[in-house]
Formats: sequence, C-alpha cells, structure tokens
Amino acid sequence: MPTIRFSILVFLFLYQVTFSQSVEISGKVDSKIEVENIHVINKTAQVFTITNNKGEFKISASLNDTIIFSSIQHQPKTVVVDKNMVLFKAIKIALDEQVNELDEVIVGRVLTGNLLSDIKNVKGDAPINFYDVGIPGYTGKPATQSERRLNEATTGAGFIPLNPILNAISGRTKMLKNRVKLEEREALMQSIKGRLSKDFFMSNPLDEALKMDFFYFCADDENFIKYCKNETDFKILIFLKHKYKQYMENLKLNGQ
Repeated sequence: MPTIRFSILVFLFLYQVTFSQSVEISGKVDSKIEVENIHVINKTAQVFTITNNKGEFKISASLNDTIIFSSIQHQPKTVVVDKNMVLFKAIKIALDEQVNELDEVIVGRVLTGNLLSDIKNVKGDAPINFYDVGIPGYTGKPATQSERRLNEATTGAGFIPLNPILNAISGRTKMLKNRVKLEEREALMQSIKGRLSKDFFMSNPLDEALKMDFFYFCADDENFIKYCKNETDFKILIFLKHKYKQYMENLKLNGQ
C-alpha cells in the first residue's frame, strides 16, 4: 500500500509539473482568405506573435492560458489552452471571414461592374482634365500645406530664387522642415493607433484616459520613424511593447 500511495503521489507531482510549465506551441491558422499577419495574442502571459504566409506561428503558453486570434479580415476568436495542446504542443484554428454587411441602397442607375458597359449606361459629359487641353499636370500624391510651403521656401516656387536665401537667414525654412516632420510623425502615429491599438491593449492593459497619451509618448521617441515607418505590424508591436514598459515605469515614478 505505501508503494502504491507513493506512486500515485509521484504521478500527481509529475502531472502537475508537466501542465504548469510554459511550452512553445506550434500552430496553424486555416481560412478561406489571407492567413498572413494574423495577430496571435496570449492574453494571460502577455506575449504575442503573427502568422507567416502559410498561417503558421509559434507562441509560449501554459495550461488554461487565453489566446486571441484577430485581424481586420477575420472574426476574432478566443481559445483556452487545454491539456492536449500542452501535451502535443500543437494547435490548429479555423477563422471565419469578417463580413461587414450594409443596408442595400440603390441611387440612380445600377452599375454592373463591367467598365465598358457602365460607361455606355452613364449619362452626362465626362469631366475635362489637364490632358484634354494640353496642360501638363501632376498625378502623384498631393502635398500637405506644410510641404507646399516648404517647397516655396526652398525653391522659390518658380519665381526669382531670392526666397530660399531670405528664408534660410530668417529661420523660416528650418521651422517649416520641423513642421513637416511633426506632421509625418502625427500621421504615422494615428495610422498605427487605428490599426493596432485594439490588439495591443488586449495584452498590455492601460486606462482608457491614458491610451492617447501613450501613443504620443511613442511618437516622441527619436527612433519612432525609423522603427515604425514602412515596417511590419510585428516589428511595430515590438517597438510599442518596449515603449509600454518605459511608459509604465514613468507612471510609477510619478505616483500614478
């Protein structure tokens, strides 16, 4: 009897150790649409990753951890890690497409989607553009007001090139350059906030009143443009995670 009891205790101990430890789980996401760059967030352990172009990912997890799968194209899905996932260190998840249905509104003529057919069915004259009257035009990205002012200050905007000299002496050119940089940071920050804030704050909780202040804190970093402009969501999330730790430390030092 003592031997049996000892064996049971050893078994229970090993069982507890096995399922309490964090393991690396390999997973795969299946979907009828794009499976790359889906956010995989372990809300319990506060770690995250994203899927590759095959929908594959790896993430650390323990028994009963909550893992959230989300992307703009898919319906969010929450999974609780069970014993089989820990034992086999594998998980397979099927995601459904996010469908945003709008009330049907028909205004004017019904278009078929066939460009040649729809052009014939639309009444009215086509608008005149600069090509019709032989005037050269610009078809690139429209410049912001600050960018137009900076161009005028540095090139003279086609007039006698005295403006660049006067503006350089007065400091106006430097001021306009700083304004353009600030607008670039603001636009990038707002883009990241709109795209990633929901997923980021799932695993990095922050009071609602402080969230906007946090993103301005990130944008003030001298490396913000370097690490966030034209980078993948995964790299941006790593940067945000790093700034989150700094932000929380600042809050503690200020007694908040």
